[in-house]
Amino acid sequence: MSKRKFDIVCKELALEYNTSDRKVKQEMKIAIETAFKNPTTEQKAFQDTIPRKGEMPTYEEVIDFIIQNIK
Repeated sequence: MSKRKFDIVCKELALEYNTSDRKVKQEMKIAIETAFKNPTTEQKAFQDTIPRKGEMPTYEEVIDFIIQNIK
């Protein structure tokens, strides 16, 4: 997903939930950090399938992974 499309999706979510797109992105980041903090063996195995540049994926990387796997 392009950055532009991602920003549009975040703005739409923000409107739907009466918040800011910045808050939507912040909550996604917190959710990812929480999930990666202390995963079970099964969760870690799944997390290892998410392509990423760093130790933890960005919200863009997670969204791209989800989109690719629901097609």
